[in-house]
Amino acid sequence: MRFVSYYDTAGRIVPGLLPNAPDAPDAWVANVWHPSCSALYGDLPDSLAGWVEHGLDKIAQRFAAHPHIADEARLPLHTLRLAAPIPRPGKIVGAAFNYHDALAERGMPLPAEPVTFVKSGRTVIGPNDAIHVFSHAGNVTYEAELAVVIGKPALRVSRERAMEHVAAYTIFNDVSATTLVKADGGFVRGKNQPTSGPLGPWLATPDEIPDPYALDIYLEIDGRVLQQSSTRSMLFDIAALIEYASARMPLDPGDIIATGTPAGVAGSHQPAAWLKDGDNVSISLSGLGTLTNPVVAGVSHDS
Repeated sequence: MRFVSYYDTAGRIVPGLLPNAPDAPDAWVANVWHPSCSALYGDLPDSLAGWVEHGLDKIAQRFAAHPHIADEARLPLHTLRLAAPIPRPGKIVGAAFNYHDALAERGMPLPAEPVTFVKSGRTVIGPNDAIHVFSHAGNVTYEAELAVVIGKPALRVSRERAMEHVAAYTIFNDVSATTLVKADGGFVRGKNQPTSGPLGPWLATPDEIPDPYALDIYLEIDGRVLQQSSTRSMLFDIAALIEYASARMPLDPGDIIATGTPAGVAGSHQPAAWLKDGDNVSISLSGLGTLTNPVVAGVSHDS
């Protein structure tokens, strides 16, 4: 099943079920807060992060047992303003240098183990929210990625048990200030600029994505395709990333594992395709929809 976070009429971000194909013209979201749904869903937390911790599979089972949603509780998907599915994850653990085609493009050797960094959950923005590029940050690139949502606590998890901790998949754009990464020789500043974590448009549970290593990845800016690859080019798989990360820090429900980006980042193009004011960035992954964000010039402040 798919799940969304959306803005209700009062401007609050609330979770909802997306039970039918999201690209169908009549796609709708179940407003579980409608009085007609209270008997089945009234005990649920009021955020999708809370639903993840409760168990998305349990909520999907409730819907499967009682699939009827009253017409007045069905919200047409195209009328909703979607938020990031998890607007404030505790943290995002990103994988760098994790695609064979990207490493080949750069002429880099394969790393012997995953290379990871931590990105603040406060960098996250939702579909159609603006990515701000700041003059102090220099050159800024997009990075199309498959994101994994952790569903239950993971600490020192074995590779064999790692996938038991996956609640859902979604799309992530690991917007990165390349100039700052190179200047610092590390990821902290360059990966943690404001609005540098577009996430969405929805969560899809693992039954919707039976093979996460067979997903086509496309990124385009205003119709120009800049990344075109597949998750089959991933070097360290999801289980390996969870095993590695959970050996170094606790992973909590709602945390995100960003699995790395394929070839075609901004600096690899001639001319370079650094993000600039007026761009519109769209990322599509098979079965996960399309995540689109405009780019605007941000105001830099002295630090």
